[in-house]
Amino acid sequence: MEVTRRQVLGGLAGGAAVAGLSACGTSASVGGRPIPVAVDPALSSSVASRPNLVVILSDDHRADHLGATGSVPFLQTPALDSLARQGLTFDHAYCTTALCSPSRASFITGQYANRHGVTNNISAWRAETVSVFEGLAAAGYRNAYIGKWHMPGALPDLRGVERFVTFTVEEGQGVYVDCPLIIDGVETARPGTYISTDLTDFALEWLATQDPAQPFCLFLAHKAVHHEFEPPPDLRGTYDDVPLDELPDEYFTYQTLIDRNVWEGTAGRLETAYRRYCETLLGLDREIGRLVDALDASGAGANTAVFYTSDNGYSWGEHVLTGKRWAYDDNIRLPFIVRWPDGIPDPGATRPQPILNIDVAPTLLELAGAPIPSSVQGASLVPLLEDDEAAWREEIFYEYFADFPYNIPPSQAIRTDAQLYVEYERGLPPELYDLATDPRQLRNVAEDPAYAEVRSDLALRLADLRARYA
Repeated sequence: MEVTRRQVLGGLAGGAAVAGLSACGTSASVGGRPIPVAVDPALSSSVASRPNLVVILSDDHRADHLGATGSVPFLQTPALDSLARQGLTFDHAYCTTALCSPSRASFITGQYANRHGVTNNISAWRAETVSVFEGLAAAGYRNAYIGKWHMPGALPDLRGVERFVTFTVEEGQGVYVDCPLIIDGVETARPGTYISTDLTDFALEWLATQDPAQPFCLFLAHKAVHHEFEPPPDLRGTYDDVPLDELPDEYFTYQTLIDRNVWEGTAGRLETAYRRYCETLLGLDREIGRLVDALDASGAGANTAVFYTSDNGYSWGEHVLTGKRWAYDDNIRLPFIVRWPDGIPDPGATRPQPILNIDVAPTLLELAGAPIPSSVQGASLVPLLEDDEAAWREEIFYEYFADFPYNIPPSQAIRTDAQLYVEYERGLPPELYDLATDPRQLRNVAEDPAYAEVRSDLALRLADLRARYA
């Protein structure tokens, strides 16, 4: 029998921990209503020629867990593999904070967590925060947010969307089966449903109402593949008998029960949780295929830019870790695919430039012909969609904040194409990894005299990034 995270919290954390996590909860009786934003005639005059926009955001889907990568021989993701063949794959995409709430806020604001204020799974979304939907609506787009919101504080009324479907159960995490939804501000029971299918159904229903003369933006935010890793009933057990040779050498079966892992995911046999994770991803891929097939069948597919990515990655035994939050590639690297038949000149290609979750909001705004606010810290990906040699950033900045009850120290990191350098605010010494000789980031060379000059340079560059973005 698998032990759930909620059982661990109740049995080990005591009342204080439960109270702390309850701060993530939202009231199902208020909020969640769409708020219209006036169209700006100056921006909307050419809107009919703009592409439709679809962002599919999954949860805890690590970058190498795609059938096309071959990293997990048994894993099947035919819809995502097809999306990659027809579009672009960014093979160096990263999140700025490897945690659900901060990353989701960064996707829709284009800002680092320290700026938008959702620094962990407890700090609240601020009502005055401007999301990408406001600029899109002003430019004449019809917008919908369907799926996991999971930002602390009261569920907001969302400016710039005409449809807002989400959930607040389980502190905003939702449940896979029979998940009650908040539909435009009204809590609605959903008996007999599986969450990935139900959210996709809502997306398809909304897409069917769109006027071909007016572009739309759909943000479909899935719960999958977050714990409790519950696949659709017909797929459960699909991978029960496959060998798990791809799990790292340092993992062991019950590492989920050690202190820094016990709060993450399923506290039980790692192998069982991993198989359920892959089966849940298989079910999610099926729903992505349904959505893309429907776009193509409607005639809208050619001029629709479809983005697929995740809020963060996930460790499955690497560094004897289960979960996320740490600055290693297993946690911060994202799958990132863009399909846009009318707008991408070299389908099937990859882009090597390091991109970030904060780049999505300015990309959507530029594609829509809307101005990018000065508060946005990301960069539009439009030049990279068109040209694989476009000038781009050479490094990324990562930040992580304290998140009760997880005993993981706040950190900041710089990642280049050659090194990863991490500084912790307490408890742990700096870490430096040479990615050319140690791509799995297992040997910390921060104290190695041979790397003294490299470490000094990276520390200065990290300080500069911290001053620029923090």
